[in-house]
Amino acid sequence: MKHVVMLVEDEEALALLLKYNLEKEGYDVIWEARGNKALAEVEKARPSVVILDWMLPEISGVEICKLIRSKPDIKTTPIIMLTAKGEEEDKIKGLSAGADDYVTKPFSIPELMARVKTQLRRAPEPQDEKEFVFEDIRMDLGTKKVYRGENYIHLGPTEFRLLRMLMETPGKVYSREFLLKNVWGDNIYVESRTVDVHIRRLRKSLNQFGPDYIRTVRATGYSIDRGDGSETEE
Repeated sequence: MKHVVMLVEDEEALALLLKYNLEKEGYDVIWEARGNKALAEVEKARPSVVILDWMLPEISGVEICKLIRSKPDIKTTPIIMLTAKGEEEDKIKGLSAGADDYVTKPFSIPELMARVKTQLRRAPEPQDEKEFVFEDIRMDLGTKKVYRGENYIHLGPTEFRLLRMLMETPGKVYSREFLLKNVWGDNIYVESRTVDVHIRRLRKSLNQFGPDYIRTVRATGYSIDRGDGSETEE
């Protein structure tokens, strides 16, 4: 079965170019130019990934992103935000709204294709390893669900991959560079600040039901252990 890519872009020339290249890569593409129709189309089509323009008629891509993240049935859909806004503050705003990746226009087609592949990539699960457990946090690799005690934790795909990396070796400190390479991919060029944004989002989700086990090591990176998980740097 082909992956379905939902493209939400009102600039027709760019949309047709992206649609052509995505289909060339073997994806089925659904193109929607109207922001107010995008959410309904995502709910209907259940795409494998959404490429979402920031500036759209009637409703912004940031608001659409927030709406997708508020819907239980589609909230884990990977979202790549396209925008002409290149300031760090704008990037953080897009990521904080729930986007998994952020591409600033103008961008190269190969770069975007690499980012799509990264969001779609799912490593095969080991046959003898069904879950990771740390304290009261349990990660079911088969269903891709996370629980804290008896409470189900809703995580986006990037947060899930981050938590899995940390839970593979509790106590090990992973640098931001290592996490960028192994969670986002070798060919993806994002700033280390991106890791901090997603770690904060992961913390917020996990800490609803228990203490903070994610530890920040100043000037180094992150780990999961029983120490004080509060952040020591911004």
